[in-house]
Amino acid sequence: MLQRYRKKLVWLAVLAIIACIAGIVAWNYIGKWTPQRDQYPTQGVSVSEGNGSINWPNVKALGAGFAYIRVGHGADIRDRNFAANFMGARKAGLRVGALHQYSLCDIAQEQATNFVTTVPRSSAALPPAVALDFHEACKTRPVRSLVLSELGTFLNQIESHSGKPAILRISQDFEEKYKVSEAIGRTIWVTGNFFEPDYAAKPWVMWQANDYYRIRGIDGPVKWSVVQGSE
Repeated sequence: MLQRYRKKLVWLAVLAIIACIAGIVAWNYIGKWTPQRDQYPTQGVSVSEGNGSINWPNVKALGAGFAYIRVGHGADIRDRNFAANFMGARKAGLRVGALHQYSLCDIAQEQATNFVTTVPRSSAALPPAVALDFHEACKTRPVRSLVLSELGTFLNQIESHSGKPAILRISQDFEEKYKVSEAIGRTIWVTGNFFEPDYAAKPWVMWQANDYYRIRGIDGPVKWSVVQGSE
């Protein structure tokens, strides 16, 4: 009886080790996975202050052609590493754009002020991007007409500042509730790990394909995206 119990423990230990190894292998694969280059030749990253100090020449060497740098969130949160990342990515030879995390809890005018007082005007910069998704810190869910009206106000102001139409990075949950892509005529950036999303009302131009991509020298994962067709 005791011998049988010991054998069972050994087998359980072996299975645990196998599961652990399989998990490590899978995680390493996920951390390096990107869509095929022959289908999506233009690929890049989006980062925030949570990624710490970034070795931008290394990011460039690993195949990133562009970088979107988080400006901030809502009306009063600014990314402390925005300026350093924006200049560092540009100096390394990447095309660079600014990304604002939109909040349903803040007034559009105040969010636009946060953006335009943080992001320098630059004709060389990529179009500004706006991340539209839900966050635990903001529980409010305004009616669709109000959200679209406020979003329109925000876009008008940041586009006037940048001189370029914005890109909308819309999560599936946000799109399903507010149907932004069918109401606002902007370039669409969809999100969905490993599988091409199809939830937008019109064809997407950018796809955030891996939220867990890892680059040596960067704290935590970065978000890896690709461009559909030509730049």
